[in-house]
Amino acid sequence: MTRADAARLLGVGTGAATEIVSRLAQASLLAEAPAAPSGSRGRPTTLLVPHPAGPLVLAAAITHEGWRIDVVELGGATLTSVGANHARSGWDAVQAAVTAAVSTLLDAYGLRLRAMGVSVPGTVSPDQRLDASTLGWHDVDLTELWPGPVFAAGNDASLAAAAESTRGAAVGATVALHLRIEGGLGGAVVDHDKVLVGARGAGGEFGHMPFGDPGIVCPCGARGCWGTAVDGTAMARMLGRPAPPDPVTYARRVIAGDTEPERAAVRAVAAALGRGIAGLVNGLDADLVTLGGIGVDLLAAMPGEIDDAYRSGLMAVHRAAPPPIRPASLGDDGPIAGAGEEAWSRLLPQLA
Repeated sequence: MTRADAARLLGVGTGAATEIVSRLAQASLLAEAPAAPSGSRGRPTTLLVPHPAGPLVLAAAITHEGWRIDVVELGGATLTSVGANHARSGWDAVQAAVTAAVSTLLDAYGLRLRAMGVSVPGTVSPDQRLDASTLGWHDVDLTELWPGPVFAAGNDASLAAAAESTRGAAVGATVALHLRIEGGLGGAVVDHDKVLVGARGAGGEFGHMPFGDPGIVCPCGARGCWGTAVDGTAMARMLGRPAPPDPVTYARRVIAGDTEPERAAVRAVAAALGRGIAGLVNGLDADLVTLGGIGVDLLAAMPGEIDDAYRSGLMAVHRAAPPPIRPASLGDDGPIAGAGEEAWSRLLPQLA
């Protein structure tokens, strides 16, 4: 935006905006750069941009199959991205790979790197310890990934939900329900732009609600968890195959498949997803549902099956105008975008 745009947004005069921009430039937070030529006559327009020597944050996403770290500047643009698959390795191996990458980035960017945000596929306690039952990672101290004082970690679905509500498909929703399917199902509720994380940081574990087959034991220890009915492992079980080591990649292969057994498995998973969404909408009174992970693939492949199961499970009060189900607009980048946003939200007060 231009300086004039910023003045209007903040409700201040042009003189005050000039002073604010000058102070932020002196603090190496903002700079002004020429806008692209418009072809019109008059004084060239300048835009507010991140300062070229300003602070940066690391945004990391650790998933069931790999990890990725982005170097993110003020405003959300990514300067550098590194990552690799981990093939469901033990936590020690994943931690070693991530911390080695962090060290390399610190060498490259030096003191400009000021904070780190991390997205993980499990519950994160207030003291930043991870429990990811589907991966066998328990009581993991996530703060060991970053040597600096400004650090934030969160559940992947919760961070994706926050990002979708800030600048994605859920902007403007009063109560948004976000569901993310990877190796299991996670989610979050965003109530008036605030993510509800729960008393112990475990809010949104909708995948462990008993919407699935009671005969199936979940890695969390409970029976009949919804997540066991809607992910790649569920599809493999329906096809008489062993649990895949890469549940997300496997699920996408099955969804793209053209054999009747594959289509039947996908239809069953889509119906289970729709029924569960109906139960959550009935209980939470959400006005919008967003799907991330392979939920996006399922919605594209089986929209009718999801919608039929969803509508049949809704209370009558919701049927006249069912809350829409939309694909997450940030896609697979939702969790890492949310991690970057959280890192900046922790860092900015310290820069004031």
